[in-house]
Amino acid sequence: MKKISLIVALLLSTQANAALNAGDILFTSFNADEDGLSFVTLVDIAANTTIYFSDNEWTGSAFNTGESYNQWVSSSVVTAGTVVRFAEYDKATLSASTGILSRATVSGNSNWGLSNSGETVYAYVGSGATAPTTFLSAITNGTFASNGPLTNTGLINGVNAIELTAKAGASSEPDYAEYNGVRSGLNNFADYKAQVADVNNWNVDTVNNSVSAGVVPNTTAFTINAVTPVPEADSAAMLLAGLGLLGLVRRQSR
Repeated sequence: MKKISLIVALLLSTQANAALNAGDILFTSFNADEDGLSFVTLVDIAANTTIYFSDNEWTGSAFNTGESYNQWVSSSVVTAGTVVRFAEYDKATLSASTGILSRATVSGNSNWGLSNSGETVYAYVGSGATAPTTFLSAITNGTFASNGPLTNTGLINGVNAIELTAKAGASSEPDYAEYNGVRSGLNNFADYKAQVADVNNWNVDTVNNSVSAGVVPNTTAFTINAVTPVPEADSAAMLLAGLGLLGLVRRQSR
């Protein structure tokens, strides 16, 4: 039993520390009035994982300059389904509902606010704020074609990236948007990717400053249907059954 328990523990540890991939986190709200964001993680995020966020435009090979970089560090394991909210993204004192959000200082990049039009925010992991290795998600209240392309990011609009104007209209200026689809009832966390990435499952507001800067997005965790566990065989019962079978074999062989 100790050996089995050790194997299970190692498997769980490996899962929690697995590298993050595109779509493992997805944005669930965007608020240019408050300068706030939120995202859901659809996998367990290991403790001390750093995820970067930038609203500089990706050019296909690098970020341009003039806007901002922030970094979020998980202070402990963040379990799949957790929604993390960043409040007042542009303030000197940053706030995250889980983990620690801080500035990633890059020369020439100090415009921390989120614009109510033409703004794209990327989430990614990397060796540094300006050196992404894996893009996880992106959201734009403009278009990816004009306001921050997905070229060479591995991200796909409607799959792991969200273009708010796809619902509000190409000429609109969404300053607030929030996912309002299902958060329970599915069998696997991965099944929520298609739901969150579908902009039709979002409430998109295009009237500037019509939403209070202090509005709190829905941070209810995503859950999956409970799976009935396979009963674990009792060790003593298995031993007795094995001894009984052995005795039967011996009697038959006489």
